[in-house]
Amino acid sequence: MRKLAIIAALLAGSSFSAMAQTQKTELKIEFLGSLEVQLGEPQNTGKRFIVPSKGGWIQGPQIKAEMVPPSGDWLIPMPDGTLRLDVRQSFKADDGEILLFEVGGVITTTKEVLDRFSRGETLTQADEYFVAAPTCSTMSKKYAWLCNTQMIGKMTSVNNQRAQLDLFVVR
Repeated sequence: MRKLAIIAALLAGSSFSAMAQTQKTELKIEFLGSLEVQLGEPQNTGKRFIVPSKGGWIQGPQIKAEMVPPSGDWLIPMPDGTLRLDVRQSFKADDGEILLFEVGGVITTTKEVLDRFSRGETLTQADEYFVAAPTCSTMSKKYAWLCNTQMIGKMTSVNNQRAQLDLFVVR
């Protein structure tokens, strides 16, 4: 019993608790480009909302690509109303290279915002939390650097016909 009290006292006064409260690293982000996805008619399977992608593009300083089939979203509704992203998007770059983006993420919204979305209104980042975490796969040597980085995306606008995000590479 006494040993536990001594250990607790040491831990309470140690630099361990101070270390846990100080930032040790920083995130640097670089703008990759803007993404637009034209959305198809959603299908509700009860466990997922499947939203086919009818087309789209990514355009930025180091990449210009058009979306090609197969591409789509398999949104996973959580009990609290949050949606988890499960997205696969295929792109053909302007030089012919094929890129596959796999995207996780979170959309946190409210019933009122979902009602507005259902009526066709355009939502912005002020309306809901919509953050994506894309990763890339490709056989292209030119775009291999995308396979070795984590990207983040932030929704700029979305309605029932299209979604727009800005994409960033995390350094």
